[in-house]
Amino acid sequence: MLKPNSKRFAAALLVALVVALAGSVFQPSPAWAAAPQHHDQVPGFYRMKVGDLEVTALLDGAAVFDLHWLTAKKVTMDRIENALHEDTHLLDVGDTGFLVNTGKQLILVDAGSGTWFGGGAFGGLVGSLRSAGYAPEQVDRVLVTHLHSDHIGGLTTQDGKRVFPNADVFVSKADSDFWLSPEMAVKAPKDAQQFFQSAQAIAAPYIKAGKWHTFTDSEAIGDGISLVSLHGHTPGHTGFEFSSKGQKILFWGDTIHEQLVQLSHPDITVVFDIDHAAAAATRNQLLPTLAREGVMIAGPHMPFPGMGRLRKEANGYVWAPVIFSDQWAER
Repeated sequence: MLKPNSKRFAAALLVALVVALAGSVFQPSPAWAAAPQHHDQVPGFYRMKVGDLEVTALLDGAAVFDLHWLTAKKVTMDRIENALHEDTHLLDVGDTGFLVNTGKQLILVDAGSGTWFGGGAFGGLVGSLRSAGYAPEQVDRVLVTHLHSDHIGGLTTQDGKRVFPNADVFVSKADSDFWLSPEMAVKAPKDAQQFFQSAQAIAAPYIKAGKWHTFTDSEAIGDGISLVSLHGHTPGHTGFEFSSKGQKILFWGDTIHEQLVQLSHPDITVVFDIDHAAAAATRNQLLPTLAREGVMIAGPHMPFPGMGRLRKEANGYVWAPVIFSDQWAER
């Protein structure tokens, strides 16, 4: 019987041990393979720079626009319905508010639905705000494009408490006079009653606290902020254009509800429009200018983060969204 070389034997034994250990370390454990899926997403905010302004999109929630909320000729509606069979995400929309940090003030443009609209699908704006590093108590102003509950519901809890206790709310006088009028509420169709009731309940605690302010189209409401009359969707529907260092961003409220439909067919209106002809005329007048000038747009019902630009196409316009970036830079 041959006697093994002790050094060679020790080396071979060491190699065998290393191989065995490596196999046990790198083979997947059954426990790892069975790890549960995580269905939560990242917080719903996105920041970008416009001049010296910090603009943060705050997601209140995502939903699907009801096909029957669009108003168009039957032949057009049939085409949309057929297209919806091909693309089930055709009518996907969001509900978003936008926070502007000017360096001197925190200004919220629209406050989302809160719990006043959408049957529980919304209400995430305050959580998004906190995730973005701010608290509701820090908001100085809220600029409201109009008084539909999916834009102001986030202002007030169902038990009548102000969500933004230190903020002054600014809204068009025409919209305030219309939606807060008991006389107009009585005359309104049954389907519209909820909007009058919710507007009055949401506004009440701010009015009581002396925090509710109205403006006309010709008034100035702050440095670097221009009012843009977008009447039609509601009597006082108003856009807010912020300017800084030659850069602009327009918060256009409900100029567009459903981008894939209305940008291709700007004449299509929605059942929520108070004056359908005026809403379509406003859109047809505004879109060419925005596309030509390449203005940054913030749209609360565009797919999140709801910011982008328009590009002209032969048969309408296309939405060029802001593309996600982890860099803090002008876009």
